[in-house]
Amino acid sequence: MPQLRKDPILGRWVIISTERAKRPEDFSKPISNPPEKECPFCEGRENLTPGEIFSIKDSQGKWRVRVVSAKKPFLQKEGQLWKKGKGPYDLINGVGSHEIIIETPYHIANIADLDESQIKDVLSTYCIRFREIEKDPLIKYVLIFKNYGWGAGGGTVRHARSQLIATPVNLKRVKEELEGAKFYYDYHERCVFCDIIQQELSDGSRVVLENDNFVVLVPFAPRFPFEVWILPKKHSPDFYKICDGNVLELAKILKQTLLKMKILLNDPHYNYIIHTAPFRRPYPGYWSTIEEDYHWHIEITPHLTRVAGFEWGSGFYICPALPEETAKFLREKNV
Repeated sequence: MPQLRKDPILGRWVIISTERAKRPEDFSKPISNPPEKECPFCEGRENLTPGEIFSIKDSQGKWRVRVVSAKKPFLQKEGQLWKKGKGPYDLINGVGSHEIIIETPYHIANIADLDESQIKDVLSTYCIRFREIEKDPLIKYVLIFKNYGWGAGGGTVRHARSQLIATPVNLKRVKEELEGAKFYYDYHERCVFCDIIQQELSDGSRVVLENDNFVVLVPFAPRFPFEVWILPKKHSPDFYKICDGNVLELAKILKQTLLKMKILLNDPHYNYIIHTAPFRRPYPGYWSTIEEDYHWHIEITPHLTRVAGFEWGSGFYICPALPEETAKFLREKNV
């Protein structure tokens, strides 16, 4: 019998399709990529990218992580922010920024194949860019995400990189999550994410990995097979505050998680997205409980199924795998 499971944060329903359920092993099929184009991101080809914004260098002065502007940015730094209304329509000019974080000077596709110190430098770069962009009063939100593989929007160049987009408005998905977290907090006076962590660690059936400061779990109502979340055990709304001490620990557990997916699921295409609180600039009616009610996390979604008409039309997702089984598969298989 299929199950309907409700996400406790967004109130979103998911159908766990037990009638169409697959075993975890059934998802480990190879995914093809189109022919690769010349890589502009490798060491020695710096002239093929837009100008450098930031870099982390080794003791010999060679870059380890490099940040550049996107060649065709979605948003641009130039210009003054303006807002207009035309009848029922609102317009804002495209002020913001769009950056590419090149995660290694070597031609390696998957961040899972980088060593832990290199991943630590990537995460540290994220934090540094967050703190720099926060100085711009026009920016409300910074979204950092990775598209790995053609099927996840990664393009035809297989070089490890992620993207940062800074926007002058809060994003719809972010607002929904913030509102869901606040609704829970207003009723319970507790963070919903902290309650999820406590419940999952107590239950154990959906936990994949944990260390002293982070836990990796398959959510109770996953949208996709093998969707996993990485959450800090200690409450914090802001991702960039990991720079204060836990970057290497996060790098280790991120590598473990992605390496398990790569080996056990035959190197699937995936996205990861860092969910963090927006910048807080107090104003009348300012959201005063965000420090207590929101909890940053990373969501990783492998592309193993496709979203079709029912999902688009209903807002429901159909997941053909039990989360307890996929978590067990990832947890118990050593890599």
